Amino acid sequence: MYLLVLVGLVLLFFGGELLVRGAVNIAERLGVSSLLIGLILVGFGTSTPELVTSILAIYENKPGIAVGNVVGSNIANILLILGVAALIYPVSCNKQAFKRDGSFMILAVLAALGVCVMGSMNMVLGGLFVLLLASYIGYSIYSERRAQQQKNVADGVVQRNISMPLILKDFGIFCVGLILTIIGAKTLVTGSIDLARGFGVSETIIGLTVVAVGTSMPELVASCIAAWKKQSDIAFGNIIGSNIYNILGILGITGLIHPFAVPEQIMDFDIWVMVGASFLLMIFAAWGWSISRVKGGVFLGLYCAYTIALIITAQG
Repeated sequence: MYLLVLVGLVLLFFGGELLVRGAVNIAERLGVSSLLIGLILVGFGTSTPELVTSILAIYENKPGIAVGNVVGSNIANILLILGVAALIYPVSCNKQAFKRDGSFMILAVLAALGVCVMGSMNMVLGGLFVLLLASYIGYSIYSERRAQQQKNVADGVVQRNISMPLILKDFGIFCVGLILTIIGAKTLVTGSIDLARGFGVSETIIGLTVVAVGTSMPELVASCIAAWKKQSDIAFGNIIGSNIYNILGILGITGLIHPFAVPEQIMDFDIWVMVGASFLLMIFAAWGWSISRVKGGVFLGLYCAYTIALIITAQG
């Protein structure tokens, strides 16, 4: 059990290091911002565990796990992961990019709220969610490339030729880092569950704490290492991108595979926590265009309160 925890931590550290290094190099070689790479590569890549979990849950006819996984992960991304990352190093927010990406995140959050109010996700809505995600990715890439070209012209910088072999090498580094991070997260969660059981912790509390945080572990590691390296754009983009992908990508793909009903517990409580956390992120980011250590502490305190509320509800 202790060995599993140790191996998981080691894999998470080295995987996160390779993931961030590959992402930063790709951004530099393509001439786009680290924020965009954080949004698309890091944000979507680290959401892979949530996608697998939700699809398996739907096939096992467990919509509560499928939807709760997405909603819980988004809450953890903002309150826990961004909170910890900001405590390590304040996370700066690019004003122009945040207006685009933050606004789209809120649109995705409201779409998820709409699905919860309706009470179900069908194939038509699932297809619409995936189409919105594809449109967002395309527009983000186009607007970033155009802004970079305009900046190069204004600065008199000649656009560098893109070296595909070097980009493929960096993408390979990124993929290896992502795989190590996901394996490390699974190993750490397995070891932690065994340890918790050994200490007599109940299955419910294990599920609400260890497992819930476990699927968000890749995002946590990527954001913390990015903050530690003072690559705050990647840390921030990772959270925004992951939240958008969780809603539009994971819920959309899951709905396309198999329509499902939204459990009442999520409709009554968790979805509103996610909406509140998302709007609080918008307010904090626009307030000084950075997530300071104080704001990070507030996020972390709110996540602790949310976890305590879940445990009390489960015990009741």
